[in-house]
Amino acid sequence: MTVIELPEVKESKEVWNSSLILKGDSRQVVKELPNDFYSCCVTSPPYWGKRDYGYDTQIGAEFEINDYINHLVSIFRDIRKKLKEDGTLWLNLGDSYTSGNRTWRAEDKKNPARGMTYRPPTPSGLKPKDLIGVPWKVAFALQEDGWYLRSDIIWYKPNCQPESVKDRPTQSHEYIFLFSKSEKYYYDSVSIKEPAIEKGKLRNKRTVWQVNTEPFPEAHFATFPEELVKPIILASTKPDQFVLDPFFGAGTVGVVSKRLNRKFHGIELKNEYLEIAKKRINNVRQTTAFPYS
Repeated sequence: MTVIELPEVKESKEVWNSSLILKGDSRQVVKELPNDFYSCCVTSPPYWGKRDYGYDTQIGAEFEINDYINHLVSIFRDIRKKLKEDGTLWLNLGDSYTSGNRTWRAEDKKNPARGMTYRPPTPSGLKPKDLIGVPWKVAFALQEDGWYLRSDIIWYKPNCQPESVKDRPTQSHEYIFLFSKSEKYYYDSVSIKEPAIEKGKLRNKRTVWQVNTEPFPEAHFATFPEELVKPIILASTKPDQFVLDPFFGAGTVGVVSKRLNRKFHGIELKNEYLEIAKKRINNVRQTTAFPYS
């Protein structure tokens, strides 16, 4: 698995024809990507106020929710230029509660990544304990910026992380939004049909996807589950087409792309995650198999 940095990309444009991990800040690297090139973008940006990745100016660490939204809108505006006219964006985001103006958060023995050296203040107009609605705020902002908002998908997590709350239900879902660059776009509904109630029959895939989370001890966080990414890539691409993930993390989008004979470009800044992604992708064998095919 090849990892290159931004200066190398600028000097060697022929690298685009193979799968790559690009090291750097997605805000800068995305601008150097080829235009009208990717069939789809599948990604999960850092959630607002949820993790401290230890970088200055990191996305998700903005003190104002509107700054976070504007950063994502700007990145995905650039990405829209990089997609083919019939390309799609699949965006996974989780929600947040206001911090009650607490300024830090202790680590959890079961979840070391929970520890944070900062907490954003309660957004203007909200109250302590309010659910912020971050995914929908971002989705509406992207819609306003020119994206076609085509579907909201509920990722239901049967093995969600327990919460000790006693005044609301435990969160067991996140959102995946399907956006398109154009009114008409590539979407292979047949490839992801699911079993119907009637035995032996298939039906169009629904908007609630039940997929277990996949803890990944090496990264100290839960990665994109492969079973969540598979239908997205199958529905949005053909073999040998390119998938983009500007927040590559542990590389699940690359793993699934390689398994399904697609190519990919991933962008990641953190050296620890780069090494994990390289190792995972190098161990993958290609196949076209899928549970419903």
